[in-house]
Parts: sequence; structure tokens; C-alpha cells
Amino acid sequence: MLVKYLVPALAAFGSAAAQAGTCTVSGGTTTVNSQAEATKLASCRTVRGSVVLGKQTGAAIDISGPQQITGDLRVEDNGDLETLSSSTLTSVGGAFVLKNVTKINAINFSKLTSVRALQWQSLSLLSSITLGPLSSADEVTISDTVLQSLEGIDLTNVKKFNINNNRRLQQFSSKLATLDEELIIQANGIGLGLTVDLPNLVWAANMAIANVTKFSVPSLKVVNGSARFDSNFFESFSAPNLTHTEKGDISFVGNAALNNLTFPRLTVIGGGLLVANNTALDEINAFSKLERVGGAIKLRGNFTEVEFPALNTVEGAVDISSTADIRDTCEELSKFAPANQGGDGTIAGVFSCTANNANANDDIDGDTSDSGNIDGKDDENSAAGMAFNSALLGLVAVAGFAAAL
Repeated sequence: MLVKYLVPALAAFGSAAAQAGTCTVSGGTTTVNSQAEATKLASCRTVRGSVVLGKQTGAAIDISGPQQITGDLRVEDNGDLETLSSSTLTSVGGAFVLKNVTKINAINFSKLTSVRALQWQSLSLLSSITLGPLSSADEVTISDTVLQSLEGIDLTNVKKFNINNNRRLQQFSSKLATLDEELIIQANGIGLGLTVDLPNLVWAANMAIANVTKFSVPSLKVVNGSARFDSNFFESFSAPNLTHTEKGDISFVGNAALNNLTFPRLTVIGGGLLVANNTALDEINAFSKLERVGGAIKLRGNFTEVEFPALNTVEGAVDISSTADIRDTCEELSKFAPANQGGDGTIAGVFSCTANNANANDDIDGDTSDSGNIDGKDDENSAAGMAFNSALLGLVAVAGFAAAL
């Protein structure tokens, strides 16, 4: 039943109030349980408050009439709704929430351009969406659908963007330029693969990317936090314009097909570097200009060659292990170990390097964000550079290994 959704003033003012077009919701929420109740909103240009659809609404609800909803538009735990639409709604001041709406297959909001948050989860039959396109949102979550396209979501800036478990989604391309908090992409395109193209992305706070066949960020310059790549299917990854991470880690773990990494302009990793269990990666030579690592370096894999020709400061530990014979490399690198290990202190934390370790790919736990065992000030000029001549190990998930090594 519709909850006294219009202030009594509407009745008093009649057509004049309807023309003014502002309807204030009694108690802050209008509950819609049928199309007849949705139609009662048609005279409201602006609904001040939230609109909530009940759990049993019938198969189709059209909320045409209102242009703005200042609060939320919310549908949860509804097993009836198959289509939801509005030909007039342009903005939702709160969250547009669809959660556990098990029969919905189509969403048509042809003029919707702005929401505070888009939260669509557990919509296992959703295959079609039409939006304004959506050009303004702080947060977007799209999870557990059968969408093949996210066309209609046309954002340039967003705080959080989470795309997960959309089993038929094979391609995602966006003009996103900045991501203020996080980008999460995982478990999409099951059995098919997902390609991701973000040609305009220049700045991101944090990224966690998994199960993609391609991830393209040709313009990315700065990652403020961490960039983590786990269990992907791509053979090659390149960040041609990335110059530094402010305080976070770079991590590649368990990317079985990965055989090539390229970071030609990366000079500083504010946190740690973790490369692990990327079994096809034979060389670690992607970091030709890397000078400083603010955390630890941990490498695990089958690599036979490792090169960091510009590296002069590691504020944490260095832990390297390969299934291959890298004894010569270990000996060469030992000169940069801490003073208490007989080196010149370029590496501030504990230095460890092992060859012919059959279990190198199994040991992927670690913390690269902790500087670990620092016994003095950083000496960035203590070594002109470090050349690693061992096999590429793979970037393991960034966590906490420095002091524990």
C-alpha cells in the first residue's frame, strides 16, 4: 500500500501543487506495491524522499512522471518484478539499489544521467539495460547478472567501480579518467574471458583486477594506492606511462599465461613489489627505470633472469626464490644487502635469495608494504644501481613479509 506519500498540501492546493511538481514524502519513504501506486507519482516532477518497491509488485513497474527522486530508489528481495522503467527520471539523489531481484531481465531509464550510487547485485536474469547514459555517480557496483554489455554507463570520474560475477560480460570499455577510491574487476565472462579497455584513465587510487583476458591502461600515470593483478588470463601487461605509486604496492600473482611485463617509466613504488607464481614468466626485466621501493621486494617463480638496473633504494626486505639455478644472481645481489649481512646497505631490510627451490611457486605469502628491519636512515646514493640476473618470478599479492623474513 502507498504510504501517505504526498503531503496533505497537495490535496489542498490541487492542480497548482501538481504543476509546481514537488511532492514531499511523508516519513521520508514512499512504498510502491503495484503499478497503480506507481502511477500516483506521475504528477510529481520532484519526489522529495525515497521510493521503495515492495517485495510483491507484479511483473512490470513504470515510474514515469517524476524527473528527480532526492532520496533512494530501492528494490530488494523481490521475486515478481521482470521489468523496471521510467521515461522521465533524470536523477536519483541517493542510491539506485536493485538487490536480489531474481526475475528482472530489463531496466529502461532512458533519461537517467545522475545517481549518487548505482548498486545492482544478485540480478541473475538481467540481460538488458538502457540508461541516459549515466554520466554522474560516486559509486557503481554491478554484480551477478547476465549482461553482455555495460553500454549506457558513461562516467569520467567515480569513487568506486566494482564489476564482478557477470558471467556473460566479455567486453568493458570506458572513458573513465580518474578513480578516487577503488576499481575492482573479477570473475566476469566465465569461460569466455573479459577484455577491459580504459584508454583515458590517468589516475587511480587502488585497483584489484582478476580473471580478465586483457587489461589496457595506456594513459595511466599514477596509482595512489595499490595495483593488484591475480589469476588473470592475459599473456602480456603494459603500463607505458605509469611513473609511480604514491604509497601502495604493485602485485602480480598466479597469472599462469603471463610471459611479458612492461613498466618503462616507473621510477618509484611507494609500497612493495610482489611477483609470484606466474609460471610462464621467464624474465623479470620490466622495471628498467625503477629507482626506489618504499616497502619490500618479493619474487617467486621459475625465472632465470632478473634485472633492476636503476634501483638504488629498497626500504624493506628483498626475498627472491626461483625453481631455476640463480646462484650467480644471488651472489651478485648479496653486495647490496644490509651491513649486518655484509652488504652496503642499499637494501634496508633482510636480504634472502635461494636457487633451485622446487617449492618456489608455492610460497606466495608475503608482506611487501612493511619496510622491515630498518636500522638507519635511507641512503639513496649508496649504490648507483642494482642489476638482477635471475629468472622472472611473478608478482605475488602485496601483504606483509618484510620483518618476518
